Amino acid sequence: SLQVQPFLPQWLAQPKRVQKRIKDNLCPIRDVPGIHPRLLKKLQINGIESFFPVQAEVIPAILQSASNGYLMGRGGYRPKDICVSAPTGSGKTLSFVIPIVQVLLDRVVCHVRALVLLPTKELAQQVSKVFNIYSDGTGLKVVLITGQKSFAKEQEMLVQKKVTGYCSLADIVVATPGRLTDHINQTPGFSLTQLRFLIVDEADRMIDDMHQNCLNQIVKAAFQVEDDSGSNMLFQRTKPGPITAASSCSPQIPLQKLLFSATLTQDPEKLQQLDLFQPRLFTSVYSEKNRDGTEIEQDTNNKYTLPEGLSQCYVPCDLNSKPLLLLYFMLKMKFTRVLCFTNSREASHRLFLLVQAFGGVTVAEFSSRLPPNERQRTMKEFEQGKIQLLISTDATARGIDVKGVNYVINYDAPQFIRTYIHRVGRTARAGEAGVAFSLVLRIQERRFLRMLRDAGVQDIKKHPVKGNSLKPLVQQYEGALSKLEKTVK
Repeated sequence: SLQVQPFLPQWLAQPKRVQKRIKDNLCPIRDVPGIHPRLLKKLQINGIESFFPVQAEVIPAILQSASNGYLMGRGGYRPKDICVSAPTGSGKTLSFVIPIVQVLLDRVVCHVRALVLLPTKELAQQVSKVFNIYSDGTGLKVVLITGQKSFAKEQEMLVQKKVTGYCSLADIVVATPGRLTDHINQTPGFSLTQLRFLIVDEADRMIDDMHQNCLNQIVKAAFQVEDDSGSNMLFQRTKPGPITAASSCSPQIPLQKLLFSATLTQDPEKLQQLDLFQPRLFTSVYSEKNRDGTEIEQDTNNKYTLPEGLSQCYVPCDLNSKPLLLLYFMLKMKFTRVLCFTNSREASHRLFLLVQAFGGVTVAEFSSRLPPNERQRTMKEFEQGKIQLLISTDATARGIDVKGVNYVINYDAPQFIRTYIHRVGRTARAGEAGVAFSLVLRIQERRFLRMLRDAGVQDIKKHPVKGNSLKPLVQQYEGALSKLEKTVK
């Protein structure tokens, strides 16, 4: 049969390659050109002496695209959009925080110039924290809108009503899609007409249908005509189009899109929807080098990069032995700092109750059932090693930077390759080592292995556990089960 080759735009076919090996390719922060001394000092205070490869490539690229100030691109041209596809834990957040704070350092009037969109509250909090660290003392205002505060409270943080009209209280807004859309539609004076950077983090998840509308609304709001006193007419933006004598005499603030993800889609149609402008793609998804320095050209079907310190195993099992295997790993193999994934809130709650009833393991659940402050406390205790087993769903843990996860256990085998990549990427971050175990039902085994093979994930080892090793746990386990049935009733 004829295979139709998808036509890849040149920027996808020939991306800028970024070194995958983090530890061998650290770059001292002073060697990255163009970073403001003030930010260099901040980085050092925060213990950062060198950049990861992604950061060393992307920071200068963003700075360069705003080298003539943020009102125009280089040489008066419209700056190119930027896409970054790099593994979990490779330092994507800092690669946009540093250049954006720097570009906005000399702004005079406060307007929303940078908007960062994230899929979950946790991620948004994490990113706004990093922005706060680097914008501290600069006079730049960072506002987080995720629905954790009341809508009215968020409105007060975003805009202030003055006699002369509304003024913005935020330079940088970090938001989740639903809440942002509400403010675009319902908050008087909340304006994106001066927006210079739109950062979409975890971009693949945001491109999916539910958020596409949100992205459209942002772009629409960015090019809206303001009806204040007409004072903004000088900087009025028109949708980018061919340059005419009229359009070239009034300066346009360009709107530049920066997309980041561990699993950036290679699907040209999806990327088409984002309407990117001459995008540049930075990726570390590619082959390794040979000893002599030449590149081993593997099939570029390896769409996904996994952290290099990660070892992957799978355990063929049946439904009844899954809980026993988890207890066996925790109690007999003495695993510590384990992040365990299930496919649903109910499953994770039930498993949590079961392990608790069994005893001997400090366990907690991490799910959207819990209020955010409790989730934060749990996370902290896990990072301090007070909790050895954290049971979670995908939605809650996606993108979260948890310190010191030694093991990821896929209690339920993930159904999609992206889910797998994001789960196992919670360990082996920033060049450390980590192990991922997947408990795979025998009936799922072929499909699971095929899914990994199709994505170019080769090095997963079979790790059978003998029934005999589980026997000693059975009696206590049955006790725990009946205890659990009573509580559930």
